[in-house]
Amino acid sequence: MANRLAQTTSPYLLQHADNPVDWWPWSPEAFEEARKRDVPVLLSVGYASCHWCHVMAHESFEDETVAAYLNAHFVPVKVDREERPDVDAVYMEAVQAATGHGGWPMTVFLTADAEPFYFGTYFPPEARHGSPSFQQVLEGVVAAWTDRREEVAEVAGRIVADLAGRSLVHGGDGVPGEQETAQALLGLTREYDEQHGGFGGAPKFPPSMAVEFLLRHYARTGSEGALQMAADTCSAMARGGIYDQLGGGFARYSVDREWVVPHFEKMLYDNALLCRVYAHLWRTTGSDEARRIALETADFMVRELRTAEGGFASALDADSEDAGGRHVEGAFYVWTPGQLREVLGEDDAAFAAAYFGVTEEGTFEEGASVLRLPGDTGPVDAARVADVRARLLAARAERPRPGRDDKVVAAWNGLAVAALAETGAYFDRPDLVERATEAADLLVRVHLGEVARLTRTSKDGRAGDNAGVLEDYGDVAEGFLALAAVTGEGAWLEFAGFLLDIVLEQFTGEGGQLYDTAHDAEQLIRRPQDPTDSATPSGWTAAAGALLSYAAYTGSEAHRTAAEGALGVVKALGPRVPRFVGWGLAVAEALLDGPREVAVAGPVGGELHRTALLGRAPGAVVAAGEGPGAGAEFPLLVDRPQVGGEPTAYVCRHFVCDAPTTDAAELAAKLGG
Repeated sequence: MANRLAQTTSPYLLQHADNPVDWWPWSPEAFEEARKRDVPVLLSVGYASCHWCHVMAHESFEDETVAAYLNAHFVPVKVDREERPDVDAVYMEAVQAATGHGGWPMTVFLTADAEPFYFGTYFPPEARHGSPSFQQVLEGVVAAWTDRREEVAEVAGRIVADLAGRSLVHGGDGVPGEQETAQALLGLTREYDEQHGGFGGAPKFPPSMAVEFLLRHYARTGSEGALQMAADTCSAMARGGIYDQLGGGFARYSVDREWVVPHFEKMLYDNALLCRVYAHLWRTTGSDEARRIALETADFMVRELRTAEGGFASALDADSEDAGGRHVEGAFYVWTPGQLREVLGEDDAAFAAAYFGVTEEGTFEEGASVLRLPGDTGPVDAARVADVRARLLAARAERPRPGRDDKVVAAWNGLAVAALAETGAYFDRPDLVERATEAADLLVRVHLGEVARLTRTSKDGRAGDNAGVLEDYGDVAEGFLALAAVTGEGAWLEFAGFLLDIVLEQFTGEGGQLYDTAHDAEQLIRRPQDPTDSATPSGWTAAAGALLSYAAYTGSEAHRTAAEGALGVVKALGPRVPRFVGWGLAVAEALLDGPREVAVAGPVGGELHRTALLGRAPGAVVAAGEGPGAGAEFPLLVDRPQVGGEPTAYVCRHFVCDAPTTDAAELAAKLGG
């Protein structure tokens, strides 16, 4: 019999709808039930493509004995962290403070007032490696609840008080300047892996936002070291196992520092951010490799993640069935020499093994290898590579596919809109701009809908129940602004302004600090507020970037002031932890450069418009259009006549404008950084 989760839209919650555990979704009713029965709440947080979430579900939540004990002594509550990032953030902060580490699945025991008193992540079915079994944990919590209730209440109260004391002020006086970005560059240089690219050791995550900062810093200052780190890191990832050498697109991270073996799940946000990074790298260097990776990643997103409604699904699982019918990680992607021979025959298999680094002993598990480009094969026959790749891709398509998490997350779709719009414009792929526009339409139609506030998720064209958080507003506004620049349609600028006005009204505190949830959102044990960029731009820095661009487009002082107030935190964190505030530093570079405002009185898609979009000046905003109505679409185009009837570009920054130009080469020189 299905439990209450059967009524939800989250693919992750629906995975648990048939568990014998009597799950509740996060709701006031669940806590009311705990109060009525005088039992603790077991909060279990995960997401649909999380490998260890599946393992714990199979071992414990599908076990009748464990479920019976859980149902008798707890109110079990299941949360999809991607639908409720606010709930996840608040309790993850508590887990990390208490245990020194965090991760998913996250397991937290709460009072009926939602106050946490005991924490963990994955608990095994039997005690091992010094870790108690899940059943032992449950019994221990029940004993404490029954016999030492005052102690439990005291611990819970102390944790909540500690969390409440962590509220951030805006993080420093004034905005980040030359000194802070130079110190951030120095910090990144210290952590840079010269041998393999990227930063830090294993596991190694794609540093997309730090690379954006490095590219912008190079454009503004001419720092060759910044460009070198960006270019070498991107090349190492493109040639590694973290990149799908057959189908395009990036896995979540590499388990080793050489980028050989990935954690195989593919997330929309990684691919959107990296698609844009490689497009920007091509814009900076003209690298053929960067162009190829940007386009293949865009095509991967459209082919594998696009939903019937025109949005983009959240993720592909790491796991799928292998030839023996077992559900294992990476089965869809890895190859043995024998499998290559089966598909390609002896000669081509030997060629492919050398080209893709497939060895007899294997680079992964059970003699299988992850395809990569080790690069020691000398000159290769491009036609033969293309033929081998096509045959392997066709053979792989016959394998059981990884599952797909079909929910559409507003923030991540905003990132995808920005990436596809720009990639389409740079490489003359109007189809990609169309896909970006369709996803933006879905965000307006379904996620804004009737309520005129963003909804976090949708599935099958139906809006979910959860309110958008700050990153949704920031990233969707960023996507709309990129789309406005590319299409010349001022409606996207208006929609961005609408969202950013809500940021000013609902998410902004005293002195420029930002909160992850709106003033009128559900009150949790503390109001989440995280300015650090991890897998995606934080809501804080995403909003700062969109506010700054919008101010450049419109001249709005309120939005400029809000962006500067938000960037105080980058002044504080940039020099200390540059890897974890990469997007904030990229926005700081735009502020230091102006950003430049480019008005093209001429046709959308014409030479001057295209030249403006390809300008490398950090965070430059571009408005294009002609005719009497253009100024109504974009304030930047008001009183910008064509010179001598020719398409004309105007470049301004810091309230000073250059002489207008009708010459594309001259415009390119003005926007070179």
